Amino acid sequence: MAPNKKIEIVNRKAGFNFHIEDKFSAGIELKGTEVKAIRQNNVNMGDAYCLFDGEILILKNMHISEFKQASFATHEPMRDRRLLLTKKEMVRLSKKAKTKGYTVFPIRLFENEKGLFKIEIGVGQGKKTYDKREDLKEKDVKRDLERYK
Repeated sequence: MAPNKKIEIVNRKAGFNFHIEDKFSAGIELKGTEVKAIRQNNVNMGDAYCLFDGEILILKNMHISEFKQASFATHEPMRDRRLLLTKKEMVRLSKKAKTKGYTVFPIRLFENEKGLFKIEIGVGQGKKTYDKREDLKEKDVKRDLERYK
């Protein structure tokens, strides 16, 4: 019997578009068919972001494809999903999110050692275009150096 492989889905746009200042690990409220679709890697987090609705943190625009083998009880792929954090973390996060220029965004979706799905969210400021160009230049230089070693 093969060991269960852990699921990890990374939002690559997060590191490219934002300066990540703080990270939090949050639970995510999912339906049964969503869990099965995530296990099949049918997730797109490219345009996902987080918003506060009162005291509740909501994840928007994360696309979890419908589970093909489900019967009539399927989920809506782009529905809003509630994130589960402690009260202390919510207060810290909301203070940072209310600061001008800061935003809350998902970094990666992963399965913990208990088999539950967690989402790592980050708080940070958006990068300017010249910051993005600098990152690309550094990446190219690193790749060239590795190539010539």
